[in-house]
Amino acid sequence: MMLIHNIWLKVFCVLLCVHMTQIFVYGTLKRGQPNNYRMFDSANGKAKFLASARTTREYPLVIASKYNVPFLLNIPGKGHRVEGEIYRVDDQMLTFLDDFETVPTMYQRTLFKLEVLECADGVEGLKVRSVTDAFVYSTETYQPDWLSLPTYESYDSYGAHGLQYVLQEGRD
Repeated sequence: MMLIHNIWLKVFCVLLCVHMTQIFVYGTLKRGQPNNYRMFDSANGKAKFLASARTTREYPLVIASKYNVPFLLNIPGKGHRVEGEIYRVDDQMLTFLDDFETVPTMYQRTLFKLEVLECADGVEGLKVRSVTDAFVYSTETYQPDWLSLPTYESYDSYGAHGLQYVLQEGRD
């Protein structure tokens, strides 16, 4: 009887438990930025803010294209330790984000190591100053002149750089 009960619990969990993935956002998907609302649109899936964090290695974070898009160039050792936010997302949101980020042509979803800076209330499994893994939408497919652009530690569409992001809906 106990064996049947254990099998039933495993089947029940497979049917009801949702696979969740940690992602790190550093640009327009962060809180206070133009695309953050997409993280909480239930039509896209589920997302939960976990922590603020920064990359353990330096990377160039640049603002490029005529739409002022933030790009994290996958060139370890150059630029800054980039600050952003860790979210836990379900498979539906992950699929939405892959499409939104034009994976694999514009961005590639890559596993990075991150240092946790501050955790949201009630978050288990993460501690301040600990290192965790999360997927990041970085790019290896960039224009050569992007390497000469200014790099940033933290992105803000409304920052002093004057390069406000152009929403997809407002593009020609």
